[in-house]
Amino acid sequence: MNFKDKLRHVMDFPKEGIDFIDITTVLQDAETFRACMDSLKALSENMGDFDIIVGSESRGFIFGAPLAYHMNKGFVPVRKKGKLPYKTVREEYDLEYGKDVLEMHSDAIKPGQRVLIVDDLLATGGTTQANIRLIEKLGGEVAGIVYFIELLSLNGRDKLKGYKVDSIVKF
Repeated sequence: MNFKDKLRHVMDFPKEGIDFIDITTVLQDAETFRACMDSLKALSENMGDFDIIVGSESRGFIFGAPLAYHMNKGFVPVRKKGKLPYKTVREEYDLEYGKDVLEMHSDAIKPGQRVLIVDDLLATGGTTQANIRLIEKLGGEVAGIVYFIELLSLNGRDKLKGYKVDSIVKF
């Protein structure tokens, strides 16, 4: 399936100069969403053995949780600052258009667990680096990282050297 034809581009969102790639057009079409999830599952199976899936708020939830269900794995939500109810570990990170903080429950990853990170988009790699630091802080090992979309011109993959990385759609 040609996913590029199914995505919508929104210029100057969330700020001027950004070409935002809107995934809602993929999500609202059952056949396209199923094909997307099947493609993410295939990429995930190529990452080797892993125990649990991590996804960041909010679009990482959209792909990570159903993938975890489909693959019979647990799912760990990574949230923005102040959204999780229990003790957390946190990481500040750079976005392509600012800074933010991510948090994970302090007991979400067990030492030695192999973790697959799932997200919608690889841009600069900042969000993924923060996820990696959270996972490794808790003693986990990143088995691989899969994305629906990768923006090649932003070179986010360069920040993830040493990790298995793959994506479905490349711009």
